[in-house]
Amino acid sequence: MAEHMYPRKILEYMEGFLISKVVFSSCELGVFDVLLGAERPLSAEEISQAVGASLDGTQRLLAACTGLQLLNTHQDNGQVLYSNTEQASVYLTRSSPVSLYQSIQYSSRTIYLCWHYLTDAVREGRNQYEKAFGVSSKDLFQALYRSDEEMVKFMQLMNSIWNICGKDVVTAFDLSPFKVICDLGGCSGALAKQCTSAYPECTVTIFDLPKVVSTSREHFVMEADQRISFHEGDFFKDPLPEADLYILARIIHDWTDERSIELLSKVYKACKPGGAVLLVEALLYEDGSGPLTVQLYSLNMLVQTEGRERTAAQYAALLAAAGFTNIQHRLTGKIYDAVLGLKET
Repeated sequence: MAEHMYPRKILEYMEGFLISKVVFSSCELGVFDVLLGAERPLSAEEISQAVGASLDGTQRLLAACTGLQLLNTHQDNGQVLYSNTEQASVYLTRSSPVSLYQSIQYSSRTIYLCWHYLTDAVREGRNQYEKAFGVSSKDLFQALYRSDEEMVKFMQLMNSIWNICGKDVVTAFDLSPFKVICDLGGCSGALAKQCTSAYPECTVTIFDLPKVVSTSREHFVMEADQRISFHEGDFFKDPLPEADLYILARIIHDWTDERSIELLSKVYKACKPGGAVLLVEALLYEDGSGPLTVQLYSLNMLVQTEGRERTAAQYAALLAAAGFTNIQHRLTGKIYDAVLGLKET
């Protein structure tokens, strides 16, 4: 039986990294930006000149993008012309308000390098920053923010994610009763903006490391956002500002259970009676059988952090250990979901 089987799926999996690199390189070269700016289909020669690449290499790259349904082809007097698909224009061009360009660049230049050491990560059970970048990972965010350039790249990644997924997670529950919100590790402020947009009566304080706050003020949050303020600090070491609701978006998945309970207990103590905490995370099925994206994210947590992805029940257990009650979760139907825990009055 086995000799007659064609290993289609296995071959697809083996070639998966090739697909990633086609997307990475096309974005880095600016292929989709050039086509968007032209406002008409272009030939391979025109595109190669615009991006400063060889004609032969560009033709092959464009063919692969067409096969991936990122580009459309058109025939004009025997010449092949190319244009963006709608998805490419919306998500792969730098100028789009919901662009994934920065997220793709971070995946290409940082995450991809860490994944080169996945086998080592599995053997050792720890992240691979030292091998990938030559920096110690004893302080996780010192490693993540090992240079100003790397910090800005990470912030741009988070910004692009919440521009797309933020509204769904902040409206998964009705958060309107919570007027004073603290976004712990709020980074670029993209999720804070989603909160103030969805709940006009709320104010949001972004709590993050001093250099992150400084960069956010400079690049991401304008002075016109008067309902958004900043508080500098390390959420493990420094006092937390009092609030009705604390949001921890893609924070707990960075840490071990012990560190997570330590942080959540601190949040519980700072939280006003009748307040709550909202965790925003990618949830595994309760039996761990999927979704595949979240299973892969959990491996990414292994190569990059101290943490893991978890099920809703596992997050509920962490929240309960910290003192929160009436814990519920809501699925958004997209990558990130929401878990809400209350502090009794």
